Amino acid sequence: MPEQSNDYRVVVFGAGGVGKSSLVLRFVKGTFRESYIPTIEDTYRQVISCDKSICTLQITDTTGSHQFPAMQRLSISKGHAFILVYSITSKQSLEELKPIFEQVCQIKGDVESIPIMLVGNKCDETQGREVETSDGEAMSKKWKCAFMETSAKTNHNVKELFQELLNLEKRRTVSLQIDGKKNKQQKRAEKLKGKCVVIVWVGGGGDRDSRMKGDREGSCVTGEDTHSS
Repeated sequence: MPEQSNDYRVVVFGAGGVGKSSLVLRFVKGTFRESYIPTIEDTYRQVISCDKSICTLQITDTTGSHQFPAMQRLSISKGHAFILVYSITSKQSLEELKPIFEQVCQIKGDVESIPIMLVGNKCDETQGREVETSDGEAMSKKWKCAFMETSAKTNHNVKELFQELLNLEKRRTVSLQIDGKKNKQQKRAEKLKGKCVVIVWVGGGGDRDSRMKGDREGSCVTGEDTHSS
């Protein structure tokens, strides 16, 4: 079991070229790159809400190569949740997820209590589709995990993917929405709520009473008219 910390660690697995890095970059930075740059291992961090407090979502983008088995085992052992990515344009990429899923089961034990999402990426490339949506759904039922199709390129279901993954976490409440802390504007608004407002009229014309109709309920208003009659 991973040690307790303020980090919630998500590990992204998949063959080379399926769009793992593109999904993570789209989610974290809102960007998409057309060129393919092979990843050995990158880690991205984002602040999230965890049990009504602030913690760090740590996303590990792993290599699509099989040259680093020790690194893969370490990522699994430390991970709290897993995203298994294939490309809908490649049946082989779905097949390559099978040994990874088996290793997750071997290292983590009972995976039914662990958030795992099977993801068919590049769903915008419909003309090159080799894996039907029903095939992905069937595999997810076999593995007893969640399933979603995404497109990092068009930003389809990217944020939804990460939120749904966090929703699967049953051991604690994790959310992309940060509720634990209020920003400065919220704090200032709450501080001013119910305070008196002093209004000074510096010119004539118009009815004073009509000008006070827009005042918020719960505030008291005093006024001084400096207009000479």
